[in-house]
This record gives sequence, structure tokens and C-alpha cells, in this order.
Amino acid sequence: MTSGGAVERGFPHLETVRSAVTALYRRLSYDTVQAFSASVAPVDVAFGDADDLHMGAQRVAREIVRHYRLPDARLIVSFRDMRYAAHVELEAGPEYFVELNDRFRTHRRDVGAALAHEVAHVYLHRLGLSFPGTRDNELLTDTAATYLGAGWLLLDAFRQDGVSSQKLGYLTPEEFGYVLAKRSLVFGEDPSVWFTSEQACDAYASGMELARFDGRQPPLSGAGWAGRRRYARERRHAQGQRGAPPLPPARVDAPYSFTRGEGGESLRVSFPCPTCHQRIRVPVRGRVRARCALCRTVLECDT
Repeated sequence: MTSGGAVERGFPHLETVRSAVTALYRRLSYDTVQAFSASVAPVDVAFGDADDLHMGAQRVAREIVRHYRLPDARLIVSFRDMRYAAHVELEAGPEYFVELNDRFRTHRRDVGAALAHEVAHVYLHRLGLSFPGTRDNELLTDTAATYLGAGWLLLDAFRQDGVSSQKLGYLTPEEFGYVLAKRSLVFGEDPSVWFTSEQACDAYASGMELARFDGRQPPLSGAGWAGRRRYARERRHAQGQRGAPPLPPARVDAPYSFTRGEGGESLRVSFPCPTCHQRIRVPVRGRVRARCALCRTVLECDT
């Protein structure tokens, strides 16, 4: 939790975020991800100053548990003075003890955001899904919470004014916006109508811009003119090679790469799916329609 200090901005963890989305699809399956098409509703996690502190926190916890489809999980919520926003004990269950920072005693509208992250820890723990290292595992947890419909609360908890600031979670505001935008493009849901934070709206707009950019990269048919020209030049370079694969493109930052078949003649291009980021490989032969085996997105390509 950042309170009053500098907030990291931009997309410094982008590769980890993309890997986390891929890992979710691989572990959960397409059908399970589709079951999370509806986000947590604001009314379900509303928590006012007039509500009883502990009963209100338990009610919000039950709603978050219900959203993650953990019917046998019971959260016991308490408050104490600590450095972090919250902490959960990941035991065998079914009871899980969650401690919230004392700050939430008077910032109750953000209790749902803190619990969205902590219950995501429980969900991933039960799935047996984790990344090595504390930092990457926390980024995975934020990404999972956001992609599965609870993490918009974390972005909405980001607020700044002339004298103070607050941010929850490990992703930057723009990265939260990016994952939310990815989710929005899949489910047709606009979370910006729920934001109470002006800064959250701006971060979501930045994330959506990058998410749409992912879908305009060659060899996708929606690529822009400049990208198509670079792709054509690098394809000619690859077609002129007769060595063993892989054949690197001229630019190391290009999202695609060229390879040849076992016989050395059939040229293929590999690129990330703009939805789940699993790599897809198709033959280089003009217009091709590809279907991602992981997230089932149908892609129009001009290879």
C-alpha cells in the first residue's frame, strides 16, 4: 500500500502481466474464465461509515468469496496496525484469517479492494497456481483479481490530490487499466462507469490504448501501415535465409518471429495472441484465419 508517497507509473511489469494472463487461461481453461463474465457489483461491496465495522467487513468478505466461487471458504477479518494493506494466512482452510490495515477502519470504501487481492491469494492457492518469487507472485495475484472481475476495486482505490495519495496493489495504475481493458475487450464490460476516482479513469484509458495496440500488430490484419511495411521487409529478409530456424526479425522488439519447417522450406510466423498472449504459429502464405487454441479467439491475419 502506498499512502502519501510516490506512485510508480507506466508499464514496468508488462511481460509478467502478460505471462499471468496466459497462466490463468492455461490453469483455469476457457470455460472457467468465461464464468467470470460479470464483475463484482459496486452495491455488493458498498461499506459506509454508519455500518458496523466488523459485521460490514465480514459481509464484504462473503461477497468477494462468492464472486471467486469459493463457497466453502470462510474469511475471518480483523484489523491491526501494520505496514501493508492486508495479509492472509494461506492454510488448508476452510477458514482463512485476513488482517486489514487499521487505516481501513476509517477508509471503509476501500475494504473491498483490499479483500479482492487477499481472496485472490486464496483462490490461486487452491488452484496451485503461483509464480516464483514474491514480487512476481503478487503481480500474478493482482492480474488474476483484475481479469476475473474484482480488481477494478483496486484501481478505483488509487487517488491523488495536491497533498496526499493512495494506491493499493502491486501493479501500477496503468497496468491495472491494461488488464481491465483486456477483460473489457473479451466480455464487453465497461468498468469505468463504476470508478469514483478520476485518476482511475485516466489509468484505464491508458491501459485501453495499449490493449488495443496489441490487436494492431503484424501479422494481424488490423495492423497499421507502418507496421505492415516493417513486417513485409522483415518477411523478405526471412524468406531469403536458408539456415536453420529460428530466423530473427530485423528488430529485436518485434512481437513476431519467423521459423522454418523441418525441411527448411516452409516459412512460418509466430506471434502472441492479443487476448491471452499465448504464441500462435501460422504459415506465411497471405491471408490466414487463425484460432487460438487457449482462449479460442479467432484472428484475421495477413502473413
